[in-house]
Amino acid sequence: MSIRDFLQGRHVRFETLLHRPAPSATKRAQNIHVSGRCVAKVVLVRAAEENVLAVLPATHRIELNQLAQVLGVKEIRIATEGEVEQIFSDCERGAIPPFGHLYGLKTVVDVSLAGSCEFVFVANTRHVGMRIRYRDYEAIESPVRARFATTVAPRRRRRDSHRRAG
Repeated sequence: MSIRDFLQGRHVRFETLLHRPAPSATKRAQNIHVSGRCVAKVVLVRAAEENVLAVLPATHRIELNQLAQVLGVKEIRIATEGEVEQIFSDCERGAIPPFGHLYGLKTVVDVSLAGSCEFVFVANTRHVGMRIRYRDYEAIESPVRARFATTVAPRRRRRDSHRRAG
């Protein structure tokens, strides 16, 4: 299903952001000049025998043990590319939208993203982002809010090992 059509059908205001395809949510944030805290990273996980959609800021990473506790399971792992492609066959690789219920999945959103007024997510294709208000997202998706992600420290740029003497 087209996320654009879905949002229009629910009368949800959104802004379309065209950008270069990006291999990660962090790169997507850089391409569209938006803070990574306001760009959603969407990850499919296998929690026991169930597929679950985890939604978190691009600046964070999933703590699988915490997510397992939230979901009440002992076994949890990131889904394989094949599992992702099987469920999200209408999406380009790397372009999972944050609407699990459209695919029969439970959606869990990290509280760090839930605190934002607006956020950006990828919609079916890797070159189209959408910005919506978080409260609109929550109203149409009804995700479980939980704490399961931690901030990733930014990488420091390498300094030249050969400094010029002044």
